[in-house]
Formats: sequence, C-alpha cells, structure tokens
Amino acid sequence: MIGVLLVDDHKLVRTGIKLMLDKTADIRVLGEASSGEEAVEQARALKPQVILMDVSMPGIGGLEATRKLAMSLPDAKVIVLSAQTAEPFPMKLMEAGASGYLTKDSAEDEIVTAIRRVVAGERYIAAEIARQLALQAVNRSAGSPFDQLSQREMQVMIMATKGHSVQEISDKLHLSPKTVSTYRSRLFEKLGVANDVELTRLALRYGVIEEQGSTGAS
Repeated sequence: MIGVLLVDDHKLVRTGIKLMLDKTADIRVLGEASSGEEAVEQARALKPQVILMDVSMPGIGGLEATRKLAMSLPDAKVIVLSAQTAEPFPMKLMEAGASGYLTKDSAEDEIVTAIRRVVAGERYIAAEIARQLALQAVNRSAGSPFDQLSQREMQVMIMATKGHSVQEISDKLHLSPKTVSTYRSRLFEKLGVANDVELTRLALRYGVIEEQGSTGAS
C-alpha cells in the first residue's frame, strides 16, 4: 500500500484528489495539509511514501516545503501537482528535490501512474512540463529572467511579492534578517528592479505570481 499526503490550500481540490485515489486499491491517503509548514509537519509525523505538493500556498509555499522535505525525509517522494506550469517553477521544484511534476488538468490515471513510478524510483514529468524543460535547456536566452535566481532567492522573491516583511521572511525561513536582506539585494540586482513594487510587476508580467484575487491557479 502506497501512503500519500495531499498538500493544497484549497479543500475542494484535496477532496477531489482523495476521492479519486480512494478508488485505487494500492494507494491510501494518510493525511492532508493546506500550507508548506503543515506539509512538513504532517510528513514527518505520517511518513508517507508520496507527497502530492501544490506550489502557491500561504506561508513558505511548496518550493521551500519541498526543499525541507528532501533534506529531512529523503525517502519520501514529492510530486508537484500545480497550475503553475511556466518556468522557472518546474526547474526550481525539480532542483529542490521533487521527483515528479504534474499539471492540475492531468487525467486521473496519469496521477496514479506518476505515484507508482516515483515509488519505483523513477521520475515522472508531465509531457507539457517536459517540453518546457527541454526547450529551456536548448535556448537559455529565451527563458524567464527569474531562471537565474537560486532556490533561496526564488523563495525570498515569492514571499516578498506576497507582502511579507524582511522579519517575517526571516522567521518563516529560519534565516537572519541580514541574510534575507542580502538575498533581496541579490535578486533585485539580477532582475534589474529597485523595490518590491517593481519586483511584483515583473513577476506578474512573467506569470511567476498571480493578480491578487484571481482563483484556481496554484
């Protein structure tokens, strides 16, 4: 039996996935989480073999949660299941330790197949995501300016665009405020922006974040 942890900040999404997986004889949902912090806590307690991970969630989000789980629970396989399909998310999540990446419009049988394959030690990437990764490798110059950010810079960027202060980011990522400020300065320099407003506008333009109040994509 494959134990799975569902991580998504939308209860309706979690309920739908659970109903689907409950019909599968060899897969059992062990628990649910609605934030990155809760995902890490639940995974450490429940020891699932697979974690279906959303990207855009309150708090540290899916990227940082995946990084933490890859370090603390290396045997657990993270499969990203998100509407965030544009770069730099797929590459950053895979670099953080994810074993798979699916879109939220994936068919039921593809989600089940992905779970079984990562448990068998393989990686599973949806065809659309695989094409993007291949194109990025061939033509780096055509990519997003956010591709050049490190995993940690990317995490700080996401939290900054959500309105978190340096101290709040420091507390959530367990970094000193000085270190967070250094990451902010580096990513501002790399992206050619001067403040959080310009950063947010650039992130919106490249689809890295969504307009406040939009629904569905996460």
